[in-house]
This record gives sequence, C-alpha cells and structure tokens, in this order.
Amino acid sequence: MVNIVLVEPEIPANTGNIARTCAATGSRLHLIRPLGFDISEKAVRRAGLDYWHLVDLHVYDNLEDFFRQNRPAQMWCLSTKAPRRYDEVAYEDNCYLFFGKETRGLPEDFLEAHRQCCVRIPMLSAARSLNLSNSVAIAVYEVLRQRDFPGLLECGKMKDHHLGQPGTD
Repeated sequence: MVNIVLVEPEIPANTGNIARTCAATGSRLHLIRPLGFDISEKAVRRAGLDYWHLVDLHVYDNLEDFFRQNRPAQMWCLSTKAPRRYDEVAYEDNCYLFFGKETRGLPEDFLEAHRQCCVRIPMLSAARSLNLSNSVAIAVYEVLRQRDFPGLLECGKMKDHHLGQPGTD
C-alpha cells in the first residue's frame, strides 16, 4: 500500500489524474484542505471520473487533522528543494508520500521539520518543477517497483486480432 498525501491541491485535473493513478495501483489518496475544487459526488460524476469509486479517499481539514488521524511509520516529502533523489531511498510498505500545492509546493516549515525525509525527482535546473500528477506517478511507481509491484497484473491482455501472428498482416 502506498499513501499519497496532497497538501492543498489547487488544480482539479491534476487531482483527477492522481486519483486515477491511485485507482490503478491500489494506493490510498489523502487530501488536505483547502482544496481548489469540489469533490462532491455530483461534481465527480459531472467530470466523468468513472474510476473515482475505486479510490480509497480520505479528506482532512489541515495537516494537524491529518496527523491526529494518521501515524506514518515512514513518510517522504517530495520537493524540488530536497538534497536526495527519490530513487536513493528504500520505501517501506504503507509509506506516505507528501506533495504540495501546484503553485508553491509543500510549506517551508513542514519541509524544514521533516528535512531528513525530503526527496526530489531530478530535472534540469532551468525547469521550475514537473506537473504534480506526473510527479506522483513517478514516485508511486518507484515505490511499487522496489516492492516488486505487489498485487498488480503481471502481464497485459491483448486482443488476438492478427497481433503478432505470422502471415496475418
């Protein structure tokens, strides 16, 4: 199990993409308010998010509320300011990956308080940051890769419409 924690996400499309990643990987999604969008059942249905029912979703009023209800044994804060790369650490089962809002990242005081848990995704120095949903996907799949993709399909299913069959092209 991977826990994705989005602190004050602002862009609905990013959170929708992240929810889809959670649905596909069995990851749990934690949203910390304020949210920049509506996640009511009606809003989700209107947006066509037909996988939303597959997401194990938890919403909190603020970080204090989150930590009152959760005791992460292992947590990682993803930030462009982190000294270590995300692939240089060993992820445990049921770890928590924290991501900040799209415009500012995680709060500076939060990063400072958890400095030993900060990791980054390498990129060129001229780039400000990666898209939030891309960053989440990269990190989730690194955790799953290290754990040998527990519970995920071992192979894809292809229709046999002349695919890979000699002489049927």
